[in-house]
Amino acid sequence: MSEITSFTQALHTGDSSRFYVLEHHPENGTLLGFWLYLMSDCLIFACLFAAYAVLGRNYAGGPSGAELFDLPLVAINTSLLLISSITYGFAMLEMQRKKMNTTLVWLAITGVLGACFIGLELFEFVHLIHEGAGPQRSGFLTAFFSLVGTHGLHVSFGIVWLVTLIFQLKRFGFTEANQRRLMCLSMFWHFLDVVWIGVFTFVYLMGVLP
Repeated sequence: MSEITSFTQALHTGDSSRFYVLEHHPENGTLLGFWLYLMSDCLIFACLFAAYAVLGRNYAGGPSGAELFDLPLVAINTSLLLISSITYGFAMLEMQRKKMNTTLVWLAITGVLGACFIGLELFEFVHLIHEGAGPQRSGFLTAFFSLVGTHGLHVSFGIVWLVTLIFQLKRFGFTEANQRRLMCLSMFWHFLDVVWIGVFTFVYLMGVLP
């Protein structure tokens, strides 16, 4: 009651020095909220994987995965994304050592690798559509484009977030907020790697089986 009385008196007198903060945002609230977001993303990808499991053999007289997928190209793309996860880990290590230049270099390398991944994925999509294997061709291709495309959108968003963080680091340095953002993006980036391993195994490797 005394805190509320003092706060009321300060409002009437205009004495801002007597204001009291009755509650504050918990320091780990951002990380907890981001974990909840990742769990919701897990549900989205789980639904897409389930849809692909149901429609993955519905070719409607069209081409199958064995006829369409270029595994060497997909393997290269997978390597790019996995290596980008390693380079982001190096960036986090340099952040802990408070080395700005090397942190920015590793983040830039991560962004370039992610952009190459998106570039190859777009090349694959354009090639499939040019061959008449667009998402409207069959249930299999609808599920394929939905799953792989959603993952690609997430990676694209991660690249935009990464570039934004690079500019924030250059301007404000290793503030507590920037370090927290880097940690959230690290979880997001590694999460996308895990999802892609599932896509590569469940969609591409199993898709070429007879």
